[in-house]
Amino acid sequence: MKLLVFGSYESPRLGVVTSQGVLDVAAAAAELGLSGIGTESTDGVVLDPRTFFSFGLRALPALREFVARAVDNGSLASCFLDETGLEILPCVPSPGKILCVGLNYLRHAQESNLPTPETPVLFSKFSNTVAAPDEDVPLSRHGVEYDYEAELVAVIGKRAKSVTESQALEHVLGYCNGNDLSARDLQGLSSQWLLGKTLDKFMPLGPYLVTADEAGDPQDMSVRSWLNGELRQDSNTSDMIFSVAHVISYVSRFMTLEPGDIISTGTPEGVILGMSEKTWMRPGDEIVIEVGDLGRLRNRMVVGE
Repeated sequence: MKLLVFGSYESPRLGVVTSQGVLDVAAAAAELGLSGIGTESTDGVVLDPRTFFSFGLRALPALREFVARAVDNGSLASCFLDETGLEILPCVPSPGKILCVGLNYLRHAQESNLPTPETPVLFSKFSNTVAAPDEDVPLSRHGVEYDYEAELVAVIGKRAKSVTESQALEHVLGYCNGNDLSARDLQGLSSQWLLGKTLDKFMPLGPYLVTADEAGDPQDMSVRSWLNGELRQDSNTSDMIFSVAHVISYVSRFMTLEPGDIISTGTPEGVILGMSEKTWMRPGDEIVIEVGDLGRLRNRMVVGE
């Protein structure tokens, strides 16, 4: 399934992309007299997107069955919405842990003039970094060297602790586009990358969460980005040093991954940092991210505080 979240940050709504439009899950449930189902029990359809991601894979069977019913029910036509008229929110509106992998593409490590890591390089972002598709991203006056990073994001759907690499992908709910925006000058102020990675709106996500069964092989997805219409990154997840499964297994040795956690799995070559002549992003620039068949994630840079 292809899921999205729309509405307002205060009252997000769960949608499912179908041939008839985007199904407003809560509206359809209300039409069928099911408005209370799923907020506290896995037996019903989960209506609230935040609750849905906390349930993860447990919530999928009931949702699939419900969407099939709605598509076949001619009386629910008003519950299928035109996507172009929706205010799209981050496809994971309230992620738990936001984990990222640095230097996880061979050619990106090479363009950065850094040695190939022997183990995954992990860092974190916080909830303030989450941004929606088409949401403006403020560039703080405290930084200058603003860079983009197109990334495949894995969304955890089942608790994972000390899982093997062969088991790891069984714990993935789905995948989405991510842009691990970075302020390189702030990132380099210390050995910790925190300041350069955690500015407000510096982790746009979406527009879709595509479930793992439909997203395709996470080690065979194209990864592309365009800055102001110019193709900058054009690679494939097959260039990862550590596969998605390896990263999940590795992380789960040290911490328990929960449904709703996300892992941004690294960026390929083509970032500004790796260029011989660097022209950093500035207000007015537009960056578009496209990974596999996960849709297009577009954001514009604006003046920040």
